[in-house]
Amino acid sequence: MKIAVVGATGLVGGEILKVLEERNFPVTELLAVASERSVGKEVTFKGKQIKVIGFEDAIAAKPEIAIFSAGGGTSLELAPRFAAAGITVIDNSSAWRMDPTKKLVVPEINAITLTKEDKIIANPNCSTIQMVVVLHPLHQKYKIKRVVVSTYQSVTGTGKAAVDQLFAERAGDHSISKVYPHPIDLNVLPHIDVFLDNGYTKEEMKMTNETKKIMGDDSIAVTATTVRIPTIGGHSEAVNIEFENEFDLDEVRQILSEAEGIIIQDDPKNFLYPMPLTAHGKDETFVGRIRRDESQPKTLNLWIVADNLRKGAATNTVQIAEFLAKHDLVGVAQEA
Repeated sequence: MKIAVVGATGLVGGEILKVLEERNFPVTELLAVASERSVGKEVTFKGKQIKVIGFEDAIAAKPEIAIFSAGGGTSLELAPRFAAAGITVIDNSSAWRMDPTKKLVVPEINAITLTKEDKIIANPNCSTIQMVVVLHPLHQKYKIKRVVVSTYQSVTGTGKAAVDQLFAERAGDHSISKVYPHPIDLNVLPHIDVFLDNGYTKEEMKMTNETKKIMGDDSIAVTATTVRIPTIGGHSEAVNIEFENEFDLDEVRQILSEAEGIIIQDDPKNFLYPMPLTAHGKDETFVGRIRRDESQPKTLNLWIVADNLRKGAATNTVQIAEFLAKHDLVGVAQEA
């Protein structure tokens, strides 16, 4: 299968190349695609150097699937053009997520809804993905009423410039151009994306709205506080879940242990719990600190960690591509 990775020179684009290789996706030809300023550069895939090409050449080459990780503006402009050429687009930006005509997909939950007609498929926000992977099997059993989530998000979620800012500050160099409005090293910023009129950030509202869409249930109440911390390796979340029905903690652990893509790390006596350091480079979502909320009935506390560049971005897009390939939901691109 001919695959294009649009935004191949970025942090997430590089991770997509790595995940395609690791999971042995059946790539017959890889197109590394980026903006004009990156054309001619090279990326590495399966030990070979691949020259970066521009958007027009990528459309003309007619890959079956194009995985986009090039920002919302690029996606809004170019995804429809790829789709019009018969190419199935899996988009990692926020551009199409809440479009009612587009599917928002986490494969473990709703890939089954995909059809050959879905030519632009949205990949959810990183912090939403790892949360709904855990919420979904619990919702099926106990029915979730309300979710309160606080996140502790890695600087890698902002991109390479943010990682550079963190390490420059750590080295005492404050001359580097700033991505954040304040220092990030030895600091915590309760601010991810832009602030909205309701006092929440865009990231917080993404978690609220995307969760309902992916889970297919608008009755689930979600409130979020999203926070940037000076780590790399993954995002962490403290999640408080109120159910309509009573639950048993042992049964909760059993449900999660049997769910696809989840690993339980929950042995506090031996200091075993999920951390970004140990989630880094992994495709799974890790769950620990599983305990009852003793302040109110039918309510559960969890700690969830996943590598935001992997399951939160690259891995989820590749899993969508795997589902499309396995179920023959992409065809050879036709002339527009």
